[in-house]
Amino acid sequence: MARDDGGAGTVIVAFVLGAVAGAAVALLTAPTSGEEARRVLAERAREGRERASDAARQGRDLVNRGKETMTGAIERGKGTVTTAIERGREAYQQARGGAAAPAPGGDTL
Repeated sequence: MARDDGGAGTVIVAFVLGAVAGAAVALLTAPTSGEEARRVLAERAREGRERASDAARQGRDLVNRGKETMTGAIERGKGTVTTAIERGREAYQQARGGAAAPAPGGDTL
């Protein structure tokens, strides 16, 4: 089954990785002391982890909403099938004169 989520998770991850890589290149080429560069790099890494964590949380929320939607659709489908079977059983019994007769093929509905 094809997924039609637009690749939102992939885009977010690519964006975060690109931002981290860009920040690292900028820090390595900037004229700063080693201690300052390490401090800034550590801060950027922390921000990147926070963004990745937020993206992961949003992805989990999206998956959970999708699961809930699918579960609801399946339950509605089961209800529709059950109603159709009951109506078919009633129609069959009425057609047979109201007697509870076995369904064709020997199985009961």
